[in-house]
Amino acid sequence: MIPAAEDQAILRTLLYADVFDYPLTLTEIQHYLIALPASPEAVRQALETSPWLVERVTRVNGYFAVRDREEIGWLRDERQRNASALWPSARRWGYLVGCLPFVRMVAVTGALAVNNSPSADDVDLLIVTTPGRVWLSRAFAIALVYLARRFGVELCPNYVLSQTALVQVQRNLFAAHDLAQMVPLVGHRVYTEMRAANGWAGEYLPHAVRPLHVEAELTPAGVMRLFQWTGERLLSGWLGDILEAWERGRKMRKFSPAAGRANSAAQLDQEHVKGHFDDYAGPVLERFAKRLERYLQ
Repeated sequence: MIPAAEDQAILRTLLYADVFDYPLTLTEIQHYLIALPASPEAVRQALETSPWLVERVTRVNGYFAVRDREEIGWLRDERQRNASALWPSARRWGYLVGCLPFVRMVAVTGALAVNNSPSADDVDLLIVTTPGRVWLSRAFAIALVYLARRFGVELCPNYVLSQTALVQVQRNLFAAHDLAQMVPLVGHRVYTEMRAANGWAGEYLPHAVRPLHVEAELTPAGVMRLFQWTGERLLSGWLGDILEAWERGRKMRKFSPAAGRANSAAQLDQEHVKGHFDDYAGPVLERFAKRLERYLQ
């Protein structure tokens, strides 16, 4: 039997999520449908009536998963509880990061962004800064990392980039999901600019033009806005330039050995601090490819 294009797209979508032990709802399947536009009704009908899909897809605990992976239906509920417990801390600390000088956007990324948290303490953040203050902003964020740790929250600002560097170099399904899944807390306008600058992601995920999980804008206000404004006034000129160059040079010397490894996906320059010293995308896409070989027959 030659499966319909929609059937194949649905299975591919479920198989990619399966790499992360993540079964999907009907809404999520349609939202993250890989490389093929289809209406929610078309997706629902295919799941209900396609003999090819019925052989390969099952329902468990209200989710859709590939057959022989029923256990992840219950795992998702556990991780959902972890995420629910973690979101108040993510909002609180994300807001504080957004109040730091020169920060223009803060977004939750990784497992928490899709409520699939293996633990109840890990918050991955992407930070966008004004040009020329990427490394200094990261240093301020790291100070908050140590403070959050004292309250039992592990902040991971593992990607800091400039507003002039919103276009992503890596262009694959993994990177498209990162863009589609991140949840902006501060700087929704900058997030919109980032998505517009990376229109290529629509080739992989044509429906995921905005996050499924939407958070209200957390705009720096009151004393925190004054703190941000004061810091920017003090460090926007020559003093900030000196500190930025010093911090960049210091950290580049420290990070260079790890960044130069063969399996590193780090990006370290004047506009990026992407501390992914292990390539996450490659192994994920390899596991996805193996699942395609097994199920797309």
